[in-house]
Amino acid sequence: MKITVFSGSHKGGEGNTLIMVEEFLKGAEEAGAETENIILAEKNIRRCRGKFECWLKTPGICTIRDDMDDLLPMFMASDIVVFACPVYFDNVPSLMKNFIERLAPFLLPQFEEDGMGEYRHVKRYETYPKFVVVSNAGLPGQTNFDVGRLFFRRLARTFHTELIAEIYRGEGEIFRGTNNIMLKPLIGKYKKLLRSAGKEIVENQALSEKTIKDLEKPIVPPSLYIKFGNEEWDRLIKEYQKGEK
Repeated sequence: MKITVFSGSHKGGEGNTLIMVEEFLKGAEEAGAETENIILAEKNIRRCRGKFECWLKTPGICTIRDDMDDLLPMFMASDIVVFACPVYFDNVPSLMKNFIERLAPFLLPQFEEDGMGEYRHVKRYETYPKFVVVSNAGLPGQTNFDVGRLFFRRLARTFHTELIAEIYRGEGEIFRGTNNIMLKPLIGKYKKLLRSAGKEIVENQALSEKTIKDLEKPIVPPSLYIKFGNEEWDRLIKEYQKGEK
């Protein structure tokens, strides 16, 4: 099984979402999967021009020459594609959205009605990779992911495939507390859950109800997270202002 992650954080290889991805992939690899994590911030990906040339001039092939020449075949060669990104202003980052828009050549321009009485583009290929989402938000709570949750479910429908797992983690900045004697075991427990999730995806193509429930539990009480988070922001602001003088 081939699992390819497309990581869409503007922070590249330094974001909190990447910490989640690394643990998830450890579990997948332990279960025998071949994995690869593509950092989109390190790639040259130009914006879709919206001219429909990939449907008219060169059917199924984008006319823009950049790193998508390599990424598009990697996408289709995967059994499972993981979209990994943080929440930026209640939605997916522009970097991830830009990448997704460049997937248009995989569909045909014609329309069809799906089994739910809605409409979408006809598929170009018989099968597509199954989708998984891994997302991180700085704020606590699952409602931060409402927009992304709907977006990726609709995206799976658009690409005639299944969204087999969604892993959404609020309190994202907690991953930076690995040196804190109180937080370290809590973070370690959550990372272990992520590795278990990676294994389950390889072995079952799904997550168990227990795993889903455990993954969505707060790592620390939201009130405590907000308290210490605000204190840390106040500290950083003072430190920055002091350095500017």
